Amino acid sequence: MRKSLSMAAVAVLATSLTACSATGGRKAEEQASMNAGKATTPRMTVALITHSGPGDTFWDIVRKGAEDAAAKDNVKLEYTADPDGPKQANLVQQAIDKKVDGIAVTLSKPDAMKSAVDAARKAGIPVVALNGGLDDWKKMGVESYYGQDEKIAGEAAGDKLKSGGAKKVLCVIHEQGNVGHTDRCAGVKSKFAQTENFYVNGKDMPSVQSAITSKLQQDKTIDSVLALGGPYAMTATKSVKESGSKAKVFTFDTSSEVIGAIKNGSVQWAVDQQPYLQGYLAVDSLWLRKNNGNIVGGGQPVLTGPAFIDKNNVANVEKYAKSGRR
Repeated sequence: MRKSLSMAAVAVLATSLTACSATGGRKAEEQASMNAGKATTPRMTVALITHSGPGDTFWDIVRKGAEDAAAKDNVKLEYTADPDGPKQANLVQQAIDKKVDGIAVTLSKPDAMKSAVDAARKAGIPVVALNGGLDDWKKMGVESYYGQDEKIAGEAAGDKLKSGGAKKVLCVIHEQGNVGHTDRCAGVKSKFAQTENFYVNGKDMPSVQSAITSKLQQDKTIDSVLALGGPYAMTATKSVKESGSKAKVFTFDTSSEVIGAIKNGSVQWAVDQQPYLQGYLAVDSLWLRKNNGNIVGGGQPVLTGPAFIDKNNVANVEKYAKSGRR
């Protein structure tokens, strides 16, 4: 299945990047209207609504991808976010009230989002999902999904930790109720039994640091700390030093700081789900939907990860991280 999904992702990019070169009787004005350099299709508005919390640099990368697609496609992008499920649902309703042309939304808290997604569909507004909601997007009538399978990503991380000689893993969950976070740690534990879930208040980074520090001081058997986001990985490196622990730090998701930390060895590796691609594909697919009637994925999720970034390939990613795209 993964091969076909990858091909679907490639097809999205190929359609938008090569449309202007099509031949076979297309009128010149039709070719110009689909020109990928800068679309001349009518201006449309897309709302991107995520569950991002303050200071989470992961979402800066998602947003950058969405902004790049919007700039190419003559799209007005309206970005809003709230980590609280009901509040995020209210943001969707506000987009509906504005009569936007398309909505891209994360579904990390699907129960809270269902009624808002239903309202968008009833209003005739196409909805695509990204990043969160792999198990729920089809049931909710969403047209396409862009992201990684968090359980598979967790399993891959668990295998890598096991092969690397880990003894006990602390899986740090910074957002309770986020189904993706739960799936990640569950996937890790399915492959590496000596995994303990550890909940912290991700909205208060000083408390995250003190909680991890205290846990490492209490349990000297922990030799691996697995964060679920770049900022939390960087905080975990501080906790390791503060506690005097010899634990190594690993993480899901990247940022320019994480890339630097992998280079200097304070973070061992990161699971990369290519957030830039999630934002880009979500916006680009809504443009394709409106201007060419395309629906991407064939009813299957378009997987953007997982992949691993470590000391062996970090140099290849570094230049893109500096531009805010990795």
